[in-house]
Amino acid sequence: MKVNNIFSNIPVVQQEELFEVLIRNDAIRIERIISASQTYQPSDDWYDQEKDEWVIVLKGRAALSFENQPTIHLDEGDYINIPAHVRHKVSWVDPNNKTIWLAIHY
Repeated sequence: MKVNNIFSNIPVVQQEELFEVLIRNDAIRIERIISASQTYQPSDDWYDQEKDEWVIVLKGRAALSFENQPTIHLDEGDYINIPAHVRHKVSWVDPNNKTIWLAIHY
């Protein structure tokens, strides 16, 4: 078995938001997401996912906007469960640090 570290291999220069699938099977997908302020562009597109998503900010800070609901600000260690088909998007990330997320789609 190989041991990995969630904070290893963080790109120094990043061209876009980075999604890395760590584990995937028919029931679950676990991914590391790296958002950098210099590459992050808030989108007009909403995520409308088929599965529930549990997400935690491991490093940095971010804000999630939800359709017809208030924006939620997340600091390091904060997590949220987003039910399937709840339309949402990342509306802000920490301008001074990369934001590292762990997302579990189930």
